[in-house]
Amino acid sequence: MTQPRSLFAGYAARLVRLAVITLALGGANSTWADPITVTDIAGRQVTVEAPVQRVILGEGRQIYLLAALEPDNPFAHVVGWRHDLAEADPDNYAAYAAKFPEMKQIPTFGGFKDGTFDVEQAASLHPDVVLMNLEAKAATEDAGYDTKLAALGIPIVYVDFREKPLAHTIPSMRLMGRLLGDTQRADAFIDFAEAQLARVTDKIAAADPARPKVFIDRAGGYSDDCCMSFGPGNFGEYVELAGGHNIADGIIPSTFGTLNPEQIIAANPDQVVVTGGNWGAYVPGGNWVGVGPGADMQKARAKLEQLTHRTAMTGIEAVKTGQVHAIWHQFYNSPYYFVAVQQLAKWFHPELFADLDPEATLRELHQRFLPVDYAPGYWVSLHDE
Repeated sequence: MTQPRSLFAGYAARLVRLAVITLALGGANSTWADPITVTDIAGRQVTVEAPVQRVILGEGRQIYLLAALEPDNPFAHVVGWRHDLAEADPDNYAAYAAKFPEMKQIPTFGGFKDGTFDVEQAASLHPDVVLMNLEAKAATEDAGYDTKLAALGIPIVYVDFREKPLAHTIPSMRLMGRLLGDTQRADAFIDFAEAQLARVTDKIAAADPARPKVFIDRAGGYSDDCCMSFGPGNFGEYVELAGGHNIADGIIPSTFGTLNPEQIIAANPDQVVVTGGNWGAYVPGGNWVGVGPGADMQKARAKLEQLTHRTAMTGIEAVKTGQVHAIWHQFYNSPYYFVAVQQLAKWFHPELFADLDPEATLRELHQRFLPVDYAPGYWVSLHDE
């Protein structure tokens, strides 16, 4: 008889503990959480009480993931977040703030990578989990944030849709679906993303077209230096999937790096794709190309044309033929990568993809999965009539 009583006593104690926590945090939510063990994108096994009710976002742009899972209110479970969204993507920040004004009241944090994250502030918010981007893992461990949070009983779960978006975005979405108890919604998004990507990759595999040489100008015009680009990952991988050849492949060994003007001129790319965004918070009045939701296309095209006069663009085929384009930078850091691959394919192989409409894909993404309305402006080309 002793053992059953012990089990019952332990179960009762757990119920009391959960009730106390629930009352302490407001008591309104009747959802009971149970411990689950997940394997995060860093390969770590982490035990979390799920579905989670209180989340800290280690990067504000993780809301791109949450919005697809909980479109009725992606901020419902967010008790703190990094303050980068308003600066890196002010147009989407404004769209979300207009629909969910309460998000402006959510406490903001500094970053793990720059050492400005406040552990005491985080603990005061009683989070069930801190979602961190994989890129910050080394800095998180070097600063001892992981140890400090663990001592407080706050687990870190790593996701990634930037370092290796093709490999990690879908597992990250599936992982967050488990944490939030929205696995069906996550699966629906994954099915949509994979189907849309296959519209390009299947046709490229079947047709095996000649691949144009492509230079990806990462954040072109953001600074006077030239030129940041991508190696075999991220947009570099998007180029290959879309039927192009990334000229930085074999020169830049990892995801991010730099090409000098001489390397670009020598490669003589057939296509140039500049990633751009609204970066007035970082570089006011800069030469960056301000594409994104609701962008001024006339202004964006004019700034794109200005970038063709840099030394690195001297005499290259892409400039001669007008095959110079700009696309929203945040496709590199969001789960919407498949839209970028579609648009790149449309530029690289217009005849092969004459029936493909990336804008319709992006509009459908918003209608089916996102809480904010679609606004055009995510890309522009000097080849447009």
